[in-house]
Order: sequence, then structure tokens, then C-alpha cells
Amino acid sequence: MMDSSWLDWNRDGLDWPHRAASCFVDAGGLRWHVQEMGPVDAPVMLLLHGTGAASHSWRHLLPVLAATHRVMAPDLPCHGFTRPQRWPDLSLNGMRMALQALMTALGIVPAVIIGHSAGAAIAVSLGTGDAVKPPPKVVTINGAFRPIRGDRVFSPLAKALFAAPLSASLFAAVARGGWFGDNLLTATGSQIDNAGALLYRRLLTSSGHVRGALGMMAAWDLTRFDALLAALPVPPTLIAAKDDPMVPWSDTRHAGDIARDARLRPVDRGGHLLHEVRADMVAGLISDAIHNCPTNRVDAA
Repeated sequence: MMDSSWLDWNRDGLDWPHRAASCFVDAGGLRWHVQEMGPVDAPVMLLLHGTGAASHSWRHLLPVLAATHRVMAPDLPCHGFTRPQRWPDLSLNGMRMALQALMTALGIVPAVIIGHSAGAAIAVSLGTGDAVKPPPKVVTINGAFRPIRGDRVFSPLAKALFAAPLSASLFAAVARGGWFGDNLLTATGSQIDNAGALLYRRLLTSSGHVRGALGMMAAWDLTRFDALLAALPVPPTLIAAKDDPMVPWSDTRHAGDIARDARLRPVDRGGHLLHEVRADMVAGLISDAIHNCPTNRVDAA
């Protein structure tokens, strides 16, 4: 699977944010790209990006959070610079198992897991049961916790596109024109910095990355996700932008009703990529979540 359809670290990663913090680890049938920052003896914080993104999504938060934690930010399977040695299971359970293999290889036990969008669902999955012991604190940002709107149409479409590898190549070819990636970023409702926008466009020109995103969407099944929320042993903190056009604020409110003693932290503006456009504010909410006990209430930020 080491072919031109994947991003090349020595070409495409030359200006990757925090390049010096990157390493590559073999685990669970994948060659992972992981960024690590912070004191090696500090509590571990695991950052999980959403579908179609990569570790660059945490570029502004990584150095801030590393002041108090050993922060680990991997590219998820078949995203960014994480390449498969064999095609992995990109379902929610498959992602959880792959990340458990990575944590074992790194010798880490996260004290805190932070997830954005679909990464938030993975964070919840890792925070329940025996996945991580002792159980971590879970903080989510615009968590995609419910089946997307139009799922009856979208899910079969994603499966069909994923089953046809040429479709990923076509997406990547179209993305090289620029407008496709720009439109996708506009759909997030977030005005990110130009450097970040260029990195998203670069990701979309990789047919391997595009196929990984399609495969993740095709395999995603949240029909029983409420049971995972209810099983969280440590009350989570759920951060969400009310103006997110991709994941409705009502989804986070629903999750807050299910998860025991969840703390809701609504934010009026910021869009789907809230953590990229308002990093300092989100860092403050994360710090508050880590150092304060949840109080089963809605706090405006």
C-alpha cells in the first residue's frame, strides 16, 4: 500500500505544523504518524481529529495543552500520513481497536482523551468499558454522536464510492483545482487561517486519504451509540458551537441527556472547526474540564 496515492512525508510533510514533534510507529497493521509534545512524565492527553482531517487540526492547541500534559496527536487510520500495511476496519469499533494497539505500542495510558467530530465518538468509545484503565476524562468538541441527516441516502452512497477506488482518485483530482476544498471548508462554517486551509486542500489531493475518509463514513454506525454514552464511567465535558452547520447543537444536548452528569459547554460561534478558529478559548474550556468536577449543568462560554 506504499504508493503514490498516499502523502509522502519527505515531500508533503516538509511544512507540516510542528514537524519536529512527529514520529512514525508501527502498530495494528498501520504505520502511524503521531505528534508528541510536552513533558514525558506528565499525564498523557490523546487528541483525536475528525473524518477527513489529520493531526494538523490540533496545530494551535498542541503547544498550549503541552504545557501541562504529554500530548499525543495521531493521524487516524488511512488519514494524513498514517498508511495501512493492510486495509483496516474503519468502523467505530475498528478505530477503537486500532488506537488501543497504538497506545500499547507507545506504552501510554491516556488520562484525558479529547475528540473532535467523529473523533469525539471514538473518544467516548475509548472512555467506556475496559478500553483504557483507569478510565480517562473525555472531552468532546462538536461531537458527531448521532446518524447524520439524510443517512439513508448518504451511507449507501459512501459505501458505493468507497467500493470504487477510482472515485477517490477522481475526488483527489478535482480537489487539485482548489474550489472543491474551498467549498468543503466553507461548509464547516469556520474561517480558519490560510495555512490551515492549504493543508486541508493538500489532504484532499491524496486519493489514499480521500478513500480513508470515505471508508470511515461508509463503515460508521451510531445506531447504538447512546449505550456507549450511558456507560461512560467518568462524566464527560461536551463542547459545541451553536452555529455548527455540520453537527447540530441539538446532538450535543442529546448526548448530555444520556451521559451521566455530563457538563455541556455551548459556544455561540466558531462553526464546526471551533478548536481551530478559537483555540485559546477551547484550551480554557479543556483546562476547566480537567481541573473541575462536572456539575450536570449547561455553562455558556
